[in-house]
Amino acid sequence: MRYKLFFILILLIPWASCKQKKAEKETPKDDFELIKERKELTVLTLYSSTSYFLYKGEEMGYEYELIKQFAEDNGLKLKVVVAENIGKLIEMLKAGKGDIIAYDIPITGDLKKEILHCGREVITHQVLVQPQKKGYKPLRNVTELIGKDIYVEKDSKYENRINNLNNELGGGINIHLMNRDTLVTEDLIEMVAVGDLPYTLADNNIAKLNKTYYNNIDINLVVSFPQRSSWAVRADSPSLAKAINQWVRKNNNTPQYKNIQKRYFELSKNPPAPAILSLKKGQISVYDNLFKKYAKEINWDWRLIASQAYKESRFDTSAVSWAGARGIMQIMPRTARQHGMTGNIQNPETNIATAVDILKGLNKSFSKIQPEEERIKFILAAYNSGIGHILDAMALAKKYGKDPHKWDKNVSEYILLKSNPEYFNDEVCRFGYFRGRETFNYVQEVLSHYETYKKKIPH
Repeated sequence: MRYKLFFILILLIPWASCKQKKAEKETPKDDFELIKERKELTVLTLYSSTSYFLYKGEEMGYEYELIKQFAEDNGLKLKVVVAENIGKLIEMLKAGKGDIIAYDIPITGDLKKEILHCGREVITHQVLVQPQKKGYKPLRNVTELIGKDIYVEKDSKYENRINNLNNELGGGINIHLMNRDTLVTEDLIEMVAVGDLPYTLADNNIAKLNKTYYNNIDINLVVSFPQRSSWAVRADSPSLAKAINQWVRKNNNTPQYKNIQKRYFELSKNPPAPAILSLKKGQISVYDNLFKKYAKEINWDWRLIASQAYKESRFDTSAVSWAGARGIMQIMPRTARQHGMTGNIQNPETNIATAVDILKGLNKSFSKIQPEEERIKFILAAYNSGIGHILDAMALAKKYGKDPHKWDKNVSEYILLKSNPEYFNDEVCRFGYFRGRETFNYVQEVLSHYETYKKKIPH
């Protein structure tokens, strides 16, 4: 009997071994290990001023820079895929078209059943945007909104919130709905800053970012309940979620992590204080000889390039913008390399020479636009924003019956609309969201300085 049992055991050992090997073979690989094997992380996000956008041809955005740092720390290339809205983001994630959503997705009971939230948890809420100026006492309690005029976008979450708040207070808030195509929340914030509107509402992160452009607004009055949000991965990607969580815990207090936050939500986006100009002495700046020297290369009036320099840096060769643009003409490092710049990017002659080379390339790209005075507006706009956004605005102008070769009241209208999802998600646009008001103002201000210089400084 013992021999019989022994014989059966001998027969079972290979079978058990094969079964174990088969089980090992069928064990699915760790989801994050699979990503590491292909050496690429596919990120889903939305275009916005806080998540992802293109500026002077470079990818930027708070969420983008964080996920890019995570990818680099893990030896991964980053592939960005942009969706139209949050619903599409979640749909694409579940369909396997991306590994992670690098955008603040609300943490709700229903979504928890479909996706895994991960990364830093953000507490968002809506705030009142109001003036901050001498002699004005800011509102500090929502009850003070009674009798006040509040302007919000029509059919937005801000309309829902102000209506609910009005009901909670028993009525009395004067609610004004803005339904103009060219207006989005950031435009309303600007209108409060310049005194055209008394109050508006915004998410606290958008308000905080815009305060770096307009330091004369107050954003301290919270008018909504808090909403938790974070990044997200598929339910079958627990290892990726774990890796993201560990990375955030390890890095959220590092100088590098804090610097990314500082760039978007703390550093002023305005140029330094104006330099003292000696216009009465026939001088614009100490670099006039360099403007004259290099303006000849593109047959421009040197005073026009000087006007750009004034707008870009106030003639400060050490200026560094929030986005990393440097020197008197505020050139991005990658752009400088593309144009063959070697040596110190902040050297005034090298910087001006490279800027003129950039202008020369843009002049060629817009050669069909005539006369030259008109073409200069497009060149200035593209120098400020990057050529892609101007090409988008031209395509939109053509689609909607405007002249794509005229700036004022034509293409300029559509550079403004590039901050509106209805337009930057249009099929004719290739470069997504852009804060177009900055470029719109840039062209106007450079040309205004130029007119002043022409009147007071001999050619």
